[in-house]
Amino acid sequence: MEKSLTRYIWTHTRNQQLFILLIVALSMIPYFLAFDLPKQIVNGPIQGDGFEGANATQLFMHLTLSIPYYGTVTLFPGIELNRMATLMGLSLTFLALVIVNGLFKYYINTYKGRLGERLLRRIRFQLIDRVLRFPPTHFKRVKGAEISSMIKDEVEPLGGFTGDAFVQPALLGGQALSALFFILVQNFWLGMIAAFMAAIQVGIIPKMRRRLIELGRQRQLTARELAGRIGEMVDGIGTIHAYDTSNFERADAGQRLGQIFKIRYDLYQWKFLVKFINNFLAQLTPFFFYAVGGYLTLRGSLDVGQLVAVINAYKELPGPLKELIDWDQARQDVQVKYEQVFEQFDSPSMIDPKIQDLAPAAAAAITGPIVISALSLDDDSGTRLLDQATLTINPGETVAIVGSAGAEALADALGRTLWPSSGKISIGDTDFHDLPESVTGRRISYVSADSYFFHASLKDNLLYGLKHAPLKPRQYEGAELEHRKWEIREAKLAENPDMDLNGDWIDYQSSPAGSEDPEHFLKSMLAVLDTVQLSSDVLEFALRSSIDPLTDLHLAARIVELRRALRSELERENLSGLIVPFEPDSYNTEATVGENILFGTMRDAQTGSSKIIESKYFLSLMRGTGLSHTLFDMGYTIAEIFSDLPPDHPLYQQLTFMTAEDIPNYQQMLQRLQGKKYDDASEADRRAMIRLSFFYVEPRQRFGLLTPEVMKRIVEVRHMFHEKLPEDLRDVIEPYDPDQYAASTSLLDNILFGKVSHRYTDASRRITRIVADAMRKQGVYERVLAVGLDFNLGAGGKRLGPLQRQKLNLARALMRRSDYYVLNRPLPGLDHRLQQEIVDNVIAFLRRDGANPAVLWVLSNPSLSKMFDRVIVINHGTIVADGSYETLMQENGTFKEMIAA
Repeated sequence: MEKSLTRYIWTHTRNQQLFILLIVALSMIPYFLAFDLPKQIVNGPIQGDGFEGANATQLFMHLTLSIPYYGTVTLFPGIELNRMATLMGLSLTFLALVIVNGLFKYYINTYKGRLGERLLRRIRFQLIDRVLRFPPTHFKRVKGAEISSMIKDEVEPLGGFTGDAFVQPALLGGQALSALFFILVQNFWLGMIAAFMAAIQVGIIPKMRRRLIELGRQRQLTARELAGRIGEMVDGIGTIHAYDTSNFERADAGQRLGQIFKIRYDLYQWKFLVKFINNFLAQLTPFFFYAVGGYLTLRGSLDVGQLVAVINAYKELPGPLKELIDWDQARQDVQVKYEQVFEQFDSPSMIDPKIQDLAPAAAAAITGPIVISALSLDDDSGTRLLDQATLTINPGETVAIVGSAGAEALADALGRTLWPSSGKISIGDTDFHDLPESVTGRRISYVSADSYFFHASLKDNLLYGLKHAPLKPRQYEGAELEHRKWEIREAKLAENPDMDLNGDWIDYQSSPAGSEDPEHFLKSMLAVLDTVQLSSDVLEFALRSSIDPLTDLHLAARIVELRRALRSELERENLSGLIVPFEPDSYNTEATVGENILFGTMRDAQTGSSKIIESKYFLSLMRGTGLSHTLFDMGYTIAEIFSDLPPDHPLYQQLTFMTAEDIPNYQQMLQRLQGKKYDDASEADRRAMIRLSFFYVEPRQRFGLLTPEVMKRIVEVRHMFHEKLPEDLRDVIEPYDPDQYAASTSLLDNILFGKVSHRYTDASRRITRIVADAMRKQGVYERVLAVGLDFNLGAGGKRLGPLQRQKLNLARALMRRSDYYVLNRPLPGLDHRLQQEIVDNVIAFLRRDGANPAVLWVLSNPSLSKMFDRVIVINHGTIVADGSYETLMQENGTFKEMIAA
């Protein structure tokens, strides 16, 4: 990147700048001509110069051209017009020049805008490219929020200035000089006054604005620091809540905002002082024009038309001058911003761009050993982590690395996230850090304890390590094809790479499947999930998800079939009472009263039920059948039961429709309703009491309020409700149908098609197990798991638990076939048994189908090292032992102490 913004702009937009400067030069012709027309109109047809006779005429648009050594050439002989016709002709010419000048401005401004946005795109891409090429240690010194703030906000003014960098001074300077030259032609002294005042404005105002630039720089720095601090708050919100430091963070934020306020207040004060002086100087010149110009007119040295033309021309002078001064301030301001960005994005140890060159072709396998020679590693503070390490990692061997920080540092170095302080890592005759990432990033898979996942689906994150280059272009048609062509052209002009994000980036050949057959590829993903024991979690994600039956008819039909298979499975295990199914003619005792009446799922879970319950149709049905009286009495009884309970009573834990905070409101309501029936209560009190009854479940609350007669009546009202349901409400609710898939609810609810009984302990876990077994027997287990792969992980993968994150982090590496797997404490949070199972699974998975990659595993639990061919022991930054587990247990005391610990 160039250090000077002006040079940077000229380097990358030279041809476009020259073109628009030519347009600006052409625009000065009609701009200058427009100055002279008011004088011609006033002196000619209005005052009568040249029209002394009653029928006098003049030539209109008589155009001639004087050529040296040749004479005068008539371009257009002109048209004979009388006084009125000349007035109209000159006025229309003035209007035409206004339109032409406006069109020139429109074209110039549009071109400048496109030019600026194109260069802004280039700058942003270049900064993002440099972020991707920062050395690993650089990210320990900068905050992600500050980097993103600079790329998003701080370079925004650079794009706006790009179009103005050369065009604006040329355009504004040309307009100012045209107006000044015209005034000089009309009267020398008035021209000198205008020139003198313009020189004062141009000389004083920019100097005064230097203080504004400094204040603007301070404001930018403090705003960037605030963005970084807010980013820290968001990332550390759990710690803030855990340690009750929210008020400390508020104090810190308040102080930073106060500092920004002070800077901005000073900026506003100085800004408007400069504006006052600038406006005063701009208005001082007309005073001289009226005084001196009027004096000269009275003396006869200046005619009225000339004075009007001079004043009209001067009206065009302050605008360009002011904008020219603003341009100079903007130039200095964006130069400061550019220098700040340049400093932040400039690193002497930037990764060479060739290391990250696009390489669609498959990388050659690493068949030789990794040789580590006298390797020393330091952290960003200069602390020595590993000292003079020398060893060789051979292809195909499994190596356990145990020890302190030096073990993790060695793995970081092999993962290229920590660069050597001295020494060397090499593969064959090539230095490890000279190899392109298309080799090390594909043939070596690195996993650390720190996991990060993108705001995308679980599948996208699982396959992230296979997206190296667009391998299969997308076929575009129609409007999409035209847009794609436009994007290619604009990307080329902005010097962005032409890589289609919508193409297929997944390197299927490098996956365990080895092919892009959808069924085979899905099985390989599920095998990886089984290896890290994440399948049960993905199944839960799937069962909580929903599908669109219109786009996945086959799975929807299989889910309906699975309902019947599940009933048979439950009967076989004598657990038929575990689920109370939805039956049109029966009351579901495990469902709420409201669910039994509506007997369906809401297409909009947020507002669907309230829309139905508050509808005139539903209210009239409830009143007409008398069910509203019954539910009112039921709600009244529930309110009475809870009105006398203390706020900490455990019964509140069973409720979803009433909390201890609601009790005072219901107590007041009971006082109002004492001795009253349904007909005597207010509409608000009626609805409140009926609302209580709607959430009542007899087996859960056990108040004995649902008699067989009441349940039978509710089923009758249910049928009446659905028989005459208006069209506007049919789109709100999806009735329960044993032969149809319900699109508005989850897969699990569709499979169960009922409510889990509260009579069974640990019912949810048992149901999940039985459902999984039934899916396997019906052959839909893998298809349902595929639905779970579409589960969105949220920002940074925060919808996953810590153990799920660790498992998925490891699974992402196993989805690639590599020659070396470097696993740096990938499972620190798992217990010993689970770690052992997953370590055993991973090694077995990597060894299947004849594959024999090398595995280097920095173990959190040293006792697991017996599962590896070779053990490397690092203590206090030094390799103290290297051999088999059995040998080290016999000969190395440090290793035995680690095992014992």
